[in-house]
Amino acid sequence: MPFKYYFTVTAGSKYFGRIIVFESAGVFSLESRNFMAIQLRDKSTCKYDQISLGEVMLRLDPGEGRIRTARSFTAWEGGGEYNTSRGLRKCFGYKTAVVTAFVDNEVGHLIEDFIMQGGVDTDFIKWREDDGIGRSVRNGLNFTERGFGIRGAVGVPDRGNSAAAQLKPGDFDWDHIFGKIGTRWLHTGGIFAALSETTAAITIEAVKAAKKHGVVVSYDLNYRPSLWKTIGGLKKAQEVNREIAKYVDVMIGNEEDFTASLGFAVKGQETLGHIETDAFKAMIETAVKEFSNFKVAATTLRHVITATKNDWSAILWHDGKFHESKQYPGLEILDRVGGGDSFASGVQFGFMEFNDAQKAVEYGAAHGALASTTPGDTSMATRKEVEKTIGGGGARVQR
Repeated sequence: MPFKYYFTVTAGSKYFGRIIVFESAGVFSLESRNFMAIQLRDKSTCKYDQISLGEVMLRLDPGEGRIRTARSFTAWEGGGEYNTSRGLRKCFGYKTAVVTAFVDNEVGHLIEDFIMQGGVDTDFIKWREDDGIGRSVRNGLNFTERGFGIRGAVGVPDRGNSAAAQLKPGDFDWDHIFGKIGTRWLHTGGIFAALSETTAAITIEAVKAAKKHGVVVSYDLNYRPSLWKTIGGLKKAQEVNREIAKYVDVMIGNEEDFTASLGFAVKGQETLGHIETDAFKAMIETAVKEFSNFKVAATTLRHVITATKNDWSAILWHDGKFHESKQYPGLEILDRVGGGDSFASGVQFGFMEFNDAQKAVEYGAAHGALASTTPGDTSMATRKEVEKTIGGGGARVQR
């Protein structure tokens, strides 16, 4: 009868993973090695827990109405990469910063003020001179309506030629940021990388520098067909994302992201509307074999019943095992935009605080669920609320 033996590999207090030995008929053989633990820099040597790289736009929200008929908008800030930094700062109390760019005008400083209200450090904002009309450079706008019932959410970004889209290699001293100042974690993603040829290049420059300085790199694939369609489409998306993926420790994305951005098919699924967990697991196992640098692969599992009711959960692969979160069936949604970013920040917190995969997926799923109950891109939840949700706490009034 064959047996498997699992040996833990440590050096002092550091955990490096497991060696799996296969035994059959008295013959032992090494089956695989999984030195896959998340190795975090010492917090005392870093000014920041996390830094994000990406565009931050001014989000204009018509509330319960439609963009096309609105007479007023509520203003927020938002960006797929930045949202994780704000969630880590406001919900979990971590020190974070954002690397981005704005035009030095009133709109740029309005977005800066939103960032400052969120507690995220603004030291790495690159300011561009205003030409007066936005001919050469401008700040990005994002008109977003939430959707309701059978009417889905709608996003209309107006971000062409933005300051962030013009960021390029050499704009930031990464050795100074990662080496001298220090951060434990860098987060960026496929939205920023898709903005232009130069943002793809600076993303690669940043993740390479982060790896050089022992910084954990997470990347949210966040595939958006609209961003790629005029710069090479699906082929270009896969070319860019597969290059970036070589330097990623924690890869985040749903089934469409992995399929479109990295070219991994989901077995047995011709459409991606409601995917089976087992099929997704098979795809992740294929992905981590090709990209052996992945230490974590994670995604939310969302089945859209209506715009305001989703089945919600999450799954995470780490060190050869899958970890599934608590299920949130029929989760009532106020604003779904940013829910995935709050999942990503919860996962980051789970690893930085506990270095525990199961806790990471639970914090991620709960944080994303709570973020979906409030307006705007960014989370309004507290750590206590996240932990109450993980523990099964209800929605009874608190007095």
